[in-house]
Amino acid sequence: MKRIATVQDISCLGKCSLTVALPVISAMGVECCVIPTAVLSTHTMFSRFTFHDLTEEIPAILDHWEEEEFYFDALYTGYLGSREQLSLMTDMFHRFRKDGNFTLVDPVMGDHGRLYTGFDEEFARQMAGLCAVADIIVPNMTEASFMLGVEYVESGYDRDYIQLMLKKLTALGARCAILTGVSFEEGKIGAMGYDSRTGEFFEYYNEKVPAAYHGTGDIFASTLLGGLVQGLPMEKALAVAADFVRECILLTSQDPSAEGYGVHFEALVPWLCRRLEQEQA
Repeated sequence: MKRIATVQDISCLGKCSLTVALPVISAMGVECCVIPTAVLSTHTMFSRFTFHDLTEEIPAILDHWEEEEFYFDALYTGYLGSREQLSLMTDMFHRFRKDGNFTLVDPVMGDHGRLYTGFDEEFARQMAGLCAVADIIVPNMTEASFMLGVEYVESGYDRDYIQLMLKKLTALGARCAILTGVSFEEGKIGAMGYDSRTGEFFEYYNEKVPAAYHGTGDIFASTLLGGLVQGLPMEKALAVAADFVRECILLTSQDPSAEGYGVHFEALVPWLCRRLEQEQA
């Protein structure tokens, strides 16, 4: 069985980070090994949540894994809460990168032109350093802008602008960059990517659902990675991830009782499994 190691925080209640990555990757037929960076009582969209930092546990876990000579088909980082954790992930990539595997960084830092609470521009610069040693990075427009030190542009850009940003992102060091939340026309949203090895751009868009929920970026990154590890070409893995996110948002938007916990992805796991089988056929 294929195996992924992912490093993210875990919320006891709320659908994001590890509570998304673990079930989604597992449902796609891939073993998901986890290193929790912190334990929170709820995700951060709620007020007065508890937070227990687990940074001190990470070096011992990495040492044990290395002693046991564990092999991972992919290494995947999501929300990282400190500069120390960024440094530890750079070390992890160097220690566990082998022939045949790859690394993916979702540089979770902000959205809608603002950094999340607790992050600053210096953190963004150091996140760019982690992205420099990754194979694939999947920032949204906000995260890309802060890592590149350019002004955030919410709308009105063209393909030339996005392609330039993607080239600048891969110039940091990553082989492939995928920008999420890209929209060139009203009512449609998706992602555009660039593979610096081939010089090729690729993109995929859906009709935009007029709703937004916490954790959808984690669903996208986890589904994309699960597809790649299961052998899908990048373009197909991107399409599966984008479609799954849209299906999750659409289903949740039809529930008038839906709260701020995240999307109802659990109900669509069978859909994801069927879609993966179709793409592998």
